Amino acid sequence: MLVDAVRAADDCQLTGALDQFASPAIGRDAGSFSGQPTGVLINSDLRSGLQNSQVLIDFTRPEGTMAHLAVCREMGLAMVIGTTGFSDAQKLEIAAASKDIAIMMAPNMSVGVNVTMKLLEMAAKALSNGYDIEIVEAHHRHKVDAPSGTALKMGEVIASAMGRDLKDCAVYAREGVTGERDPSSIGFATIRGGDIVGDHTVLFAGIGERIEISHKSSSRATYAQGSLRAVRFLASQRAGLFDMFDVLGLK
Repeated sequence: MLVDAVRAADDCQLTGALDQFASPAIGRDAGSFSGQPTGVLINSDLRSGLQNSQVLIDFTRPEGTMAHLAVCREMGLAMVIGTTGFSDAQKLEIAAASKDIAIMMAPNMSVGVNVTMKLLEMAAKALSNGYDIEIVEAHHRHKVDAPSGTALKMGEVIASAMGRDLKDCAVYAREGVTGERDPSSIGFATIRGGDIVGDHTVLFAGIGERIEISHKSSSRATYAQGSLRAVRFLASQRAGLFDMFDVLGLK
């Protein structure tokens, strides 16, 4: 999806494509999966893959991203990071690198998801008392982290809007006799199955009414288009750590 989006963009050029050393894709044209040759071969050597680049778009795993971060910092290249599942220590390392290079990091690049985040911020401020908040997310069977990075970000946005810290109020599992629900908590429920691209629903349940704010992804193309908007935003930034609210002017 990323390769196709870059190829179709008038103002972007694909200069490299990277995969793991053992990947069967190594040596193939980056556009071969969609039948649209790009002239760029997939390789596993990060420095050679980035030698003609200005920005690296990274959708990998935390350990991969951290290795890529070190090289981008060394080469002075900007990064768009869509990877999720970082530890607090890794987030601090990314923040430190952003003093030298421009980084846009977000758990979800979808424009729609990020507009949904803004709606959640508004709702949380208005519904901070008397409403129980639950976040339900569903993804495909191959996703390895839970809750999703997007669900966690939603929780962080809501908690911050209400003057709370998600670490102190999140509930990730319920089983057995759990007792009454803590009214200050934010609950999470995770579903994994099939080929679900990504569904997120936040429930504000009050007495006599409930409000549901949902976003459903039917294609990963939306993540690719959001990534290119981030690339365009970074073109004018020398350094700093940004998110999609910055890209979309929602702050």
